[in-house]
Amino acid sequence: MIVLGADTHKRSHTIAALAAATGELVGEQTVQVGANGFAALVVWARGLGSERVWALEDCRHVSGSFERFLIARGERVVRVTTKLMADSRRQARGRGKSDSIDAIAVARAALREGLDSLPAAHLDGPELDLRLLVDHRERLVRQRVALNNTRQWHLHDLWPELRLPAARCSTATGARASPGGSPEPSRRCACASPATSCAAFAN
Repeated sequence: MIVLGADTHKRSHTIAALAAATGELVGEQTVQVGANGFAALVVWARGLGSERVWALEDCRHVSGSFERFLIARGERVVRVTTKLMADSRRQARGRGKSDSIDAIAVARAALREGLDSLPAAHLDGPELDLRLLVDHRERLVRQRVALNNTRQWHLHDLWPELRLPAARCSTATGARASPGGSPEPSRRCACASPATSCAAFAN
């Protein structure tokens, strides 16, 4: 049995292959992230032995595409939690820091915990699509809030006497010129959404 520990990064993945019986390092590879690199790793790993398990640290924002690639090709993949990695990483880094050392630490953590006791990775179905859509929506909401906050501070800087309604930044009707002939708010500031809260300037 060969255990393949992975140190995954945004641009590259490093894999260390250990013999399950002895913990001896039998090989290592580093590839660029992408289908070609992933395929090269699978070919290399299959040449090491017919029985193998891939151990990936459970940080799916960088390892998710590699994990799905492996499962789709019939490879067995287990997830090593970050908590389990803490001790192995501290011990390994006592000898220095490298992607190879971290990949070995992942494989050894999997062996120490027991391969059968670790959660097996599986392909996500509609749940993955839903999570990605929800994440995207939350990013859009955060960006909109940040833009609205910036706009409100700019308005306050340019027109400190302006008192905006709590429910909206502009109104199509009912806006009157301020004393001294200043343009009405709907012309001085064209806000993107009538639902934008401007309570920060209502007081």
